[in-house]
Amino acid sequence: MNLRDTINQEVKYAMKAKETKKRDALRLLTSAFKQVEVDERKELSDEDVIKIIQTQVKKRNDSATQYKDAGRDDLMQIELYEISIYTPYLPAQFSSDELSTAIKEIISKVGATTIKDIGKVMGMASKELSGKADGKRINECAKSLLG
Repeated sequence: MNLRDTINQEVKYAMKAKETKKRDALRLLTSAFKQVEVDERKELSDEDVIKIIQTQVKKRNDSATQYKDAGRDDLMQIELYEISIYTPYLPAQFSSDELSTAIKEIISKVGATTIKDIGKVMGMASKELSGKADGKRINECAKSLLG
């Protein structure tokens, strides 16, 4: 069973258990899958599904930050709840030490020595570490190691 089928099953379980918040959050996710399928006219692989989930989590994080700044804790809580529903479907994220080690290897591979070489490092790191760390964390770690 692929990841998308697993999520569809979770929607059914949430419906049976009358967990409306979870059901609605997962339905938003499945609707994002369908949108990409229609727009790009392709069947989604597990990698595509993970990228969509990551995008949705990032959007929700951004929204939660904006709601917090606006003093709308009620809406912020909804976004944080949806993030908590989506994250179990993502691959395990690197710890700070693992991320630092991986970026050190990438820095030595590309021969980066100064902060001016951040573009080379980010290019390779975003490909190799896709799904294991988000771009913001990769960038911050690379800057601290090169700076």
